[in-house]
Amino acid sequence: MEVAVPTVDLPAGPVEYVDTGGDGPVVVLTHGFPMDHRQWRKVLPHLEDMRCILPTLPLGAHRAPMRPGADLSQGGQAAILADLLDALDLHDVTLVMNDWGGPQFVVALDRAERVGRMVMVACEAFDNFPPPQARPVALLCRVPGGTWLLMKLLQTSFFRHSPRAWGSVSLSRIPDDVLDAWFTPALASAEIRRDLRAFATGTPPRRTLLEWSERLRDFDRPALVVWATEDPMMPRDHGHRLAELLPQGRLVEIDDSGTLVTEDQPDELARLLREFVLD
Repeated sequence: MEVAVPTVDLPAGPVEYVDTGGDGPVVVLTHGFPMDHRQWRKVLPHLEDMRCILPTLPLGAHRAPMRPGADLSQGGQAAILADLLDALDLHDVTLVMNDWGGPQFVVALDRAERVGRMVMVACEAFDNFPPPQARPVALLCRVPGGTWLLMKLLQTSFFRHSPRAWGSVSLSRIPDDVLDAWFTPALASAEIRRDLRAFATGTPPRRTLLEWSERLRDFDRPALVVWATEDPMMPRDHGHRLAELLPQGRLVEIDDSGTLVTEDQPDELARLLREFVLD
């Protein structure tokens, strides 16, 4: 039985979100592609004194399709996130990202007025959108029927768990029931596949990505960069470069983790988030 979650109607379409409530600092936890709030299931129990907002953005695991013609590119997704902060009237938010680095683009879009702090956890940065390991996915999604084929491949154990396929995102084995929740919506719905394809093929040119990254210099607020030392997808030097680029940036490296630090080192990530937000 599925538990009902709130939905906010945005210009691009309906977006579901989890809200833990409470009077603590507001932390918005974003997810990767194609994932949802379950990415944070191991971290969330350690953040009980914060109000955590976990939106399911239209990256392919969402259950309600977006409006036809909605901008679901990297910039469009960042605008959707900013629209959600507006719609929920959230202020002084700690914006956290892991895997997908697009939330940082709220700065380039001049939509970061509600963000008081930023945490970038082993995520795409600079021109690494998408990482080389994921570029075949974007190419496949450009082919007629390619998105459907991708979702069928993700039903197989090899593509789910092999370090040579989607399994490269984590050193841990992600449970199949979690992967089912992430992959089933796009397998079952042509409209969700349409949205997934729009995102996967909507990366702007390298020059634009680098220009947007430079705008992080404008974010003169506390920023924490958490990087995984064994991540094959996000270059280790990107963590150092981000910490130097952000005026108040600080870098912490985590060992024994792939891209999804939420899976491989959730306790340590939760400790760092608590220290950054509450101290």
